[in-house]
Amino acid sequence: MQHNLDDIGGARELALHRINVAKDDLEAAEMNFEGGHYRSSNNRAYYAIFRAISACLALEFKAYKQHAQVIGNFNKDFVHTGVFPKEISRKISRAQEVRHASDYDDFYIVSIEDAKEQLETAKEVVALVEQYLKTQDERKLLDGELRETQTADYSSKHRRSDCAV
Repeated sequence: MQHNLDDIGGARELALHRINVAKDDLEAAEMNFEGGHYRSSNNRAYYAIFRAISACLALEFKAYKQHAQVIGNFNKDFVHTGVFPKEISRKISRAQEVRHASDYDDFYIVSIEDAKEQLETAKEVVALVEQYLKTQDERKLLDGELRETQTADYSSKHRRSDCAV
């Protein structure tokens, strides 16, 4: 499927929006943790992770409705290919389990250790994705500068100054 430049800009904007929402969720997770609201902290930390990895998928023009699909495709496209470290996959799966238990299990007792681990994982994932998005922007900028230089070099080599007008 061919994408035009508007699509690419739109994908980049969506990715940036998602990472910004992830950072908002991370901030909310930290505030909840500091306030002793560990269930809420687990939830917001997980959603920071979810939105961050969704930002990566946006750059690939991919969107999924189910959390398992988002995580599975992130692992396939970004972890198994070496873009992100393999241990991040286990941490994301653990975060999903903790969030699910915190949200749906009436008798789940949230420990401060689990909540802290969830928060640390969210910080790590958001930071890694933010760095990845930055490198993608730098790569596109460099590619654009290289294309401009190559075009200018080609034009100067093939310019005819002896043409009559």
